[in-house]
Amino acid sequence: MAGGAPPADPRWQKVAGLIGLGARGRLVVVGVEQVREAAKRGRVYVAIVAPDVSRHSKDKILPLLRARRIMTMEGPSAAALGAAVGRETTAVVGIVDRDLARGVRAAWIANTAGTP
Repeated sequence: MAGGAPPADPRWQKVAGLIGLGARGRLVVVGVEQVREAAKRGRVYVAIVAPDVSRHSKDKILPLLRARRIMTMEGPSAAALGAAVGRETTAVVGIVDRDLARGVRAAWIANTAGTP
């Protein structure tokens, strides 16, 4: 997984904005079960996982994402990730739109390129 980002980190802000737009446009799926189902169907292009979720949740989603070779990024806390999609908290967000996934990947790479 790519490194995590604190919610106030400006590197995360661009990605959070894109995820929020995707949530409003139904271009993302939210939560472990929804992401699992979409991944099984080959619909997830990128997944963002909160680092502070339970081991059980990670054990349910990470092996499937790895097996399907889905790019997985470690996002901010479950609360910050949830806030990006209009929820109180969430463990994982899956991006199901190819263009949005491309934009999130580019924003993530651009915003983490010069970091220590």
